[in-house]
Amino acid sequence: MELDRSGSGATAYAVVVAFVAPQVDVVHLSLVVGGTLNDGSGSRLGKVADLIVRLGDDHYPPVTGVLATVAGRRVFVPAEAVGEISARRVTLAESRLDLQPFERRPDEVLLKEDVLDHQLINIDGARLVRTNDIELARVEGWYRVVGVDTSPRGFVRRLVPRRLAGAIDAKTMLDWASVEPFTGHVPTVRLRVPHPKLARLHPAEVADLVEAASHREGEEILAAVSADAEREADVFEELDTQHQVEFIEERSDGEAAALLARMESDDAADLINGLDEERREPILLLLPSVQQRRVRALLGYDPTTAGGLMSPGFLCIFTQATCREVLDRVRRATNPANAAAWVYVMNQHHRLKGAIQIVDLLRADPDAAVGEVAEAARSVRPDADLEEVARLMTDFDLTVAPVVDDEQRVIGVITVDDVLEIVLPRGWRRNFRVFGDE
Repeated sequence: MELDRSGSGATAYAVVVAFVAPQVDVVHLSLVVGGTLNDGSGSRLGKVADLIVRLGDDHYPPVTGVLATVAGRRVFVPAEAVGEISARRVTLAESRLDLQPFERRPDEVLLKEDVLDHQLINIDGARLVRTNDIELARVEGWYRVVGVDTSPRGFVRRLVPRRLAGAIDAKTMLDWASVEPFTGHVPTVRLRVPHPKLARLHPAEVADLVEAASHREGEEILAAVSADAEREADVFEELDTQHQVEFIEERSDGEAAALLARMESDDAADLINGLDEERREPILLLLPSVQQRRVRALLGYDPTTAGGLMSPGFLCIFTQATCREVLDRVRRATNPANAAAWVYVMNQHHRLKGAIQIVDLLRADPDAAVGEVAEAARSVRPDADLEEVARLMTDFDLTVAPVVDDEQRVIGVITVDDVLEIVLPRGWRRNFRVFGDE
């Protein structure tokens, strides 16, 4: 029988427990470690120090061996020699034990040493949680890790193991298939790149995890998304300036420029503004010419003014273009989706004459000139302060506001999220649940 992996979180964990319950009880790692290592006849051979699992493509990684202490020596007991893993004891399948020195193998981690009491990533909840206990069960012929207890109950169990020895509540457990341990501190394991679990998260959620994690853990998360250069840039755009600078300082000028080249120009300008002055120019010189020109223009404005907030990505079309032609331009545009929600209309002197939302453009006569169906445009000057920008967008229900120069030519646009990032308090995205389970 195959495990049902269609569920998530506590639901999927409950499925696992229901599947294995008729065959063997789920056992807590905290009750196994410190127990006795017995031979097949029940005689005590030593003490269980840890359990070893192999990380890989398995949703529920198998136990590949037991780390035990026998006569003062750390020895490895392969999984094939293990008959049963239960509370307070590991029993061998045979009476004879072939003592082997312990040596870490690729992709193996020690559950107690490397995972227990460490943070891990809850993918389904997009938050960091602490591992207070680890649950094991015999599934498909192997003892496997099936769940994680992140509740205080898991920690209390280790203090009073007898009282809570058999206590398992699927509602407080996380399905192992929905979590990812940090492995950067393990010499024989590294977070796999690209990583399918992290790929399920929105860049903003990944950024939240990076900001909530330690520096080493943050580096590990960024390394996991770096295989997709565009996704890495998206994550960097979502980081606050402090963390952007923290993680780019360790990169060479060339590496930093390669990352900045994939970011939106306004986000790249904000990041460069946060760098030490001696690094700004060398990195700027390595940017592609178009990106370099845009970033330099943005750096000339106060970051809290319309010029500093704006993005140079927008669509501005001559008034005589037909709606059909404009829609074709929209389809080929590479501007961010929120900025492309509006199309701006200019006269032959490139001065702003109007604006039209994409939804209204779709309803218009395809052969009509866009200048005939566009409405009056509301704009701000590049030196407008944040309050003026926010007031304009609020009064006229704008999600995007154009910024114009002295000649009424559009030089950039401000999206509502640009304003919110300044107005809302620092760390607004982060939920308190990032640091623990519900």
